[in-house]
Amino acid sequence: MKLGIEILKFITLLGLLVFLFSFSKKRNDKRNLTKLEVEFVGEHTPFITHKTVNKLLIQSKEEVTDIGKETLVLKDMEERLRENPMIRQAEVFVTLDGILGAKVEQRDPIGRVSSQKMGSDYYLDADGKKMPLSEVYSARVPIVTGISEKDYDQITQLLLKIREDAFMHQHVIGLNKTNRGEIELELRKSNLKVLFGKPTQIEKKFQNFKAFYKKAKQDSTLFGYDKVNLKFESQVIATKKEEHGKR
Repeated sequence: MKLGIEILKFITLLGLLVFLFSFSKKRNDKRNLTKLEVEFVGEHTPFITHKTVNKLLIQSKEEVTDIGKETLVLKDMEERLRENPMIRQAEVFVTLDGILGAKVEQRDPIGRVSSQKMGSDYYLDADGKKMPLSEVYSARVPIVTGISEKDYDQITQLLLKIREDAFMHQHVIGLNKTNRGEIELELRKSNLKVLFGKPTQIEKKFQNFKAFYKKAKQDSTLFGYDKVNLKFESQVIATKKEEHGKR
């Protein structure tokens, strides 16, 4: 008998808790949002403004406080954000106190592709995808010329390697793909042309070039060279401005 009473008490208490939770949830769902908080994930300068993200989230509503919680479809909000060409990933959520939050990961430009057509420049991002220029911020990345969509994968790998290498990142400001399918590098504050060849054996070519650059700078002969050929893995062939020779 005593056991039956205890079970009845437990069932009654459980039912009361379920009722209170359901009641509280319904009241909470009927409340409007209190504010909107947008967080850009990562260290990159925003290529898209908070204002633009806000508009994508609340759409036709004037203020976030005009939106009731029960009308929210978070999945649709995330999809709208991800469709923006500046956004790589997005997460939208609502807190218990009515804050609509969004964590936004921007796309990461690593090169600016320059085209002969006016106004058709674009970025190549770290995923090897085409990314439009931003009206908010201009990324300081190498200028890339002579490539097409079929080159994205190889050029992306080379650009990533350049960014990861402190020396190359500091000195390389441009890449050009020639008609022969080979890469030429343009250096900062230098007319020295670097013939990189095919984007293969990248680390080895970097090592060879850095060794040449360091030695030539120590000898004060760097500005006496016109071209540096890195196409051969075992050696660096440097061409002087007035005569040709091997180094």
